[in-house]
Amino acid sequence: MSEIRAFLFDMDGVIIDSNPLHRVVWDEYNRRNGLETTEEMHAAMYGKRNDQIVRMYFGAHLTDAEVEEYGDAKEALYREMMASQLEESLVPGVREFLAGLNGTPSAVATNANKANLDFVLDGSGLRKYFPVAVHGGAVVNPKPHPEVYLKAAELLGVEPGQCVVFEDSHGGVAAGVAAGMRVVGISTTYAELPGTAVVVRDFRDPVLGAWLAERGFRLRG
Repeated sequence: MSEIRAFLFDMDGVIIDSNPLHRVVWDEYNRRNGLETTEEMHAAMYGKRNDQIVRMYFGAHLTDAEVEEYGDAKEALYREMMASQLEESLVPGVREFLAGLNGTPSAVATNANKANLDFVLDGSGLRKYFPVAVHGGAVVNPKPHPEVYLKAAELLGVEPGQCVVFEDSHGGVAAGVAAGMRVVGISTTYAELPGTAVVVRDFRDPVLGAWLAERGFRLRG
């Protein structure tokens, strides 16, 4: 593989450990709309874009406008509930890791909507580390399609093979692999992530620094 020249980050489960709260919010939102959420429904949502989840939960018959309305309402509830715990919900070590990249080109590439992306990056103060941020509404095909990662790499001006992706979901890993990138798994959501080059607990895991050093990249600071 080529040298490492850029890092691409999923958001939910990678930058912010938000999936536990997303479960709570989907429970509440669905209940308000007369739907009880099963464990199978929760498991099926990970790594998917909101339009996919809404249609999976409420039916494929919904119009695009209805899907957007449902999704926007659910995410507004999520932001309301997350606001008081945003900092403590960041994945351990992510702030220090980003600082240690010392200007290495980095991007967020997420299935999440723009409002959630802005909420996390601006609310946490991490926006400065990401000259490129691609949300789910900016691409036609959500993960596991590689479009969001390929677009992020293109905007950074870096070849896909020179990128390292951080992912927590099976669909996200599949997207990174399909884009021709190396994928590091973050085990916030799943303990096992087939297709990854390595799986680490979080950004403080010494395995991550060792894996990068073996490939000629050393963090600073």
